[in-house]
Amino acid sequence: MEQVPDTYKSISAPSEGLFKDNGSRFIALAWPVESEAEVKGIMDSLKKKYHDARHHCYAYRLGLDGARFRANDDGEPSSSAGRPILGQIDSAGLSDTLVVVVRYFGGIKLGIPGLIRAYKTATADALAHAEVVEKVAGETWRLEFGYLSMNAVMKVVKDLGLPQSGQSFGENCRMDVRVRLSAEKVFLDRISEISSCSFCKVWK
Repeated sequence: MEQVPDTYKSISAPSEGLFKDNGSRFIALAWPVESEAEVKGIMDSLKKKYHDARHHCYAYRLGLDGARFRANDDGEPSSSAGRPILGQIDSAGLSDTLVVVVRYFGGIKLGIPGLIRAYKTATADALAHAEVVEKVAGETWRLEFGYLSMNAVMKVVKDLGLPQSGQSFGENCRMDVRVRLSAEKVFLDRISEISSCSFCKVWK
């Protein structure tokens, strides 16, 4: 099987961290996420929960290659909050991870070096409390085939150990399978040989 890099690290569940300095409290909340839509939903709920906080700064990185990311200072001086948060996510080698740091202002300005330290330390604390897990990147494919091709399709599914969902069996059968990136070429080569089987990628 072709060796395509398809594993990366994320966190398994939400975790929390805290840093205090000169009366200001920095509450860091780390979340496992897979899409910008999830990030938006979490941000909306946290802004309601911590509606009385001065700032809700955050950063996230998504996907196998981590190419989708954002760092937001939410009113703090430029690059004093979002970038330090993202830096800690990167230092931990994580993706599919969002960290939001909620700041309650204590009345004393900390200066940019103080802010960078506060957001960095709060984020590091939250990530230190998180369980790191290995994720496998892959795609979901939908297979549609005649009943007579069932055995041939199931042999491919079994040989490659593909998780199944959305099954519908009858005269015309349908099934969704999750294929890890390193197995995708072998999967497509083999499934293409089954004459009555059509397949397409299922986009999220």
